[in-house]
Amino acid sequence: MNLFVSGGAGFIGSNFITMLSTSKPAHIEKIIVLDALTYAGNYRNIEYALRDNRFRFVEGNICDIDLVDELLSECDVAVNFAAESHVDRSIQSRHEFVQTNIAGTQVLLDSVIRNRLKTYVHISTDEVYGSHMDELATEEYILNPSSPYAASKAAADLLVLSYVHTFGIDARITRSSNNYGPMQHYEKLIPKIINNLSKNEKIPIYGNGQNIRNWIHVQDNCKAIFEVLMHGAPGEVYNIAGANEVTNVEIARILLDHMSLPESYIDFTSDRPGHDYRYGLSGEKIKKSLNFSPEINFETGLAETVEWYVKNPNWWVN
Repeated sequence: MNLFVSGGAGFIGSNFITMLSTSKPAHIEKIIVLDALTYAGNYRNIEYALRDNRFRFVEGNICDIDLVDELLSECDVAVNFAAESHVDRSIQSRHEFVQTNIAGTQVLLDSVIRNRLKTYVHISTDEVYGSHMDELATEEYILNPSSPYAASKAAADLLVLSYVHTFGIDARITRSSNNYGPMQHYEKLIPKIINNLSKNEKIPIYGNGQNIRNWIHVQDNCKAIFEVLMHGAPGEVYNIAGANEVTNVEIARILLDHMSLPESYIDFTSDRPGHDYRYGLSGEKIKKSLNFSPEINFETGLAETVEWYVKNPNWWVN
């Protein structure tokens, strides 16, 4: 089997590549990694993995139809991690999100048809369900995105499902909780907090910090994605849920404790426009159908994440 991975130098994609380079699945003969190497893509994330001759890296954009066709013509299956993913950026600059997350998905889907790929796995997010207070969102939950980022991902999800229905392709969608772990860009909450504290700077927390998120270690998410690729059902959506619902200010306090610093480093700032209060995700479907449950303890995973960033302070410095 030959595998195509787009967005492979970003946070989740690079951890997926690292997992494959370590586990060396016998049935995967070649892995083509495509990434545009924008600010959120880092070649260093996958440099070690690329020493394995099964891997081939190509710098390029998923909106490049000819390039995507050329690469997918060599592959049997594809996993799409490529996305603009930062909510704050989507509020300030919407075009890139529509272009990459929607138009780029359409380019990939059309190429899947032309090249007759066996399977396409689309990586989405729990944010497509919007904010909800009293229940966990299942895969049948109505899509109710709040931010331009979430709306672009919801649109891409619907586009994928329309290709399943209209063209009969084998496409599968994963929607995960907030990911954390090594190699995540400093714009995201956990690495931003660690980076600021490492530089003896205060950490900005939106509003009163009571917004609730569900967290999963990126390595657990990558294992789940691989299970969906290998054993998931055509046309199905799979939530990949962590077991850790905590507020943003609780995350800050946990990290302050790990770094032996006082709460005076917390700086409450004006809230973000349209800030969703809670994301809650049900992982029952993937647990029952694919026997997947997260394995990494939240406290342990956070401690290891802090250690990684402290040891790699210049990872995202060009």
